[in-house]
Amino acid sequence: MAAAVPQRVVIALHQNLGASCEPLVKVGDLVVEGQKIGETSKFISAAVHSSISGKVTKIEKLPHPCGVNVLSIIIEGQEVLSPKSGVDTGHRTSDLGQRTLDNVAPDEIRSAVKEAGIVGLGGAAFPTHVKLTPPAGKNIDTILINGCECEPYITADHRVMLEKAREVVLGSKLVAKACGANRVIFGVESNKKDAIKVLRDEIRRNPEDGLYDGIEVIELETKYPQGGEKVLIKATLDREVPSGGLPLDVGVVVANVGTCVAISEAVFIGQPLIKRVVTVTGSGIKEPKNLLVRIGTSFKDIIDQCGGLTADAYQVIMGGPMMGVAQASLDVPIVKATSCILVLNKKEVSQEKIYPCIKCGNCIDNCPMNLVPTKLAAYAEYDKYSEFEEWGGQDCMECGSCVYVCPAKIPIVQWIKLAKLKLRQMKE
Repeated sequence: MAAAVPQRVVIALHQNLGASCEPLVKVGDLVVEGQKIGETSKFISAAVHSSISGKVTKIEKLPHPCGVNVLSIIIEGQEVLSPKSGVDTGHRTSDLGQRTLDNVAPDEIRSAVKEAGIVGLGGAAFPTHVKLTPPAGKNIDTILINGCECEPYITADHRVMLEKAREVVLGSKLVAKACGANRVIFGVESNKKDAIKVLRDEIRRNPEDGLYDGIEVIELETKYPQGGEKVLIKATLDREVPSGGLPLDVGVVVANVGTCVAISEAVFIGQPLIKRVVTVTGSGIKEPKNLLVRIGTSFKDIIDQCGGLTADAYQVIMGGPMMGVAQASLDVPIVKATSCILVLNKKEVSQEKIYPCIKCGNCIDNCPMNLVPTKLAAYAEYDKYSEFEEWGGQDCMECGSCVYVCPAKIPIVQWIKLAKLKLRQMKE
């Protein structure tokens, strides 16, 4: 279901796991839906586009749902401006109708993805064109499509697979062609049997595509954090990404199902990433829904379209209960990384006392990356960053499993996040 078109959007100029964009417009400019309004020359970044037509009224630092203030562009809607297709996607609109999976070149795919500002829609928001450009000497043999929800409560990817199966499969083939891979695997959890059937039916329905006949859908155990890319690679291919390494080090590129849809739309209809599916759910939401939301819409607008908050609503989180970020205000915008707005009631949010570590080993037993979480937290707390790195701190996926099982309620992940931030600052 598509959310209502907002009258006002706030487009943050930092919406990816990379460099921030610089504004391409100024206050007073009129913009059209889909127009590129921010970019940077740095390779690891992603352009941003206007999600509505209207007038730029302000460019200033505003709150971002990740908890920082980010330079943002405010656009007030104006109906007199009509949407514009094929804007700033690296090709002439007239060429789009001529493209097919067979005749589109890998460079054209990468260019369209970059110009469309596509990032990973599973939550990490890593610029997708970077993934589609493996370094020389890195041979990619398998494209792994992530059909596992990243956290409990979230059902956005499930809906995408059910309603956009054709685009998902087509996007997966585009990823494979861009990377030179000859194998595509969909990994989908067993609690989504309807999505598994829909995907398999779609693959069988289109054998005439001729490319990547070996596409397969693998049913995986439903468990958290199955959606973590390194966990997914191990579960589907029995390959282990080395410490400090990336999936491409084992010949794999991982893409989310929603990202595949965005890639298909960018390549074939010139659509930049200005919308995404967001799950709005939790005991604090009156009418939980999955909505197709325009980037820059406020959390408040989206919650209102879901009936508003319940009387006992207590905490609003962007993301899921394990890795999500609590919000101080509903006046923050939807960004490309917003997969979910989760609202919990007071009974579900506990403030527990923290005790010293009792060396029980629960965190070690439950760490999907085979780390020693409490040791990493201790190194972080006492500023021992070299030891933190030696013990694999950078490999932590911040899933929160260690905190969930810790009887002492030590905020392990918070310490690890702090250490990573400090290390980034030291290396800049």
